[in-house]
Amino acid sequence: MQTAYFSGGCFWCVEAIFQRIEGVIKLTSGYCNGNTSNPTYKDICLGVTGHAEVVKIEFNEFKISFKALLDVFFETHDPTTLNQQGNDRGTQYRSAIFYINNKQQIQAINMINLMSNNIVTQVTKLDYFYPAEDYHQNYFNNNLSESYCRMVIKPKLDKYFS
Repeated sequence: MQTAYFSGGCFWCVEAIFQRIEGVIKLTSGYCNGNTSNPTYKDICLGVTGHAEVVKIEFNEFKISFKALLDVFFETHDPTTLNQQGNDRGTQYRSAIFYINNKQQIQAINMINLMSNNIVTQVTKLDYFYPAEDYHQNYFNNNLSESYCRMVIKPKLDKYFS
């Protein structure tokens, strides 16, 4: 089992995409690399903690590679907008890959170098990861009738998986 940490806007969207990828075993929405210990969602929303909303992805490396996860990551969000995905704005929504070893760092940087010069995705060593509150976990599947799920997440899923 391997682990990857991606920030591509609201963690509800990132989680919903990766839940549907074969080889992904477990997902945990959370916060990382900020300046506050044990932050809450309320703290993060203020935009002053420095944390990013991230999804911790535990995956079977024999079924899906880190590079394949990077492909999904870059195809399912806009890596050219700084601190924004759609209407979600703030540093907590930045595009970032938080690597845990040199191999992940090199693969992420190499992929970005092959893409457009407009990529703003940060490649940063993971410092700390704090799981988000329970109600954020499996959010899309547990809240299908919520307007954000219907108007933002579902169209993103439909577009990617069509």
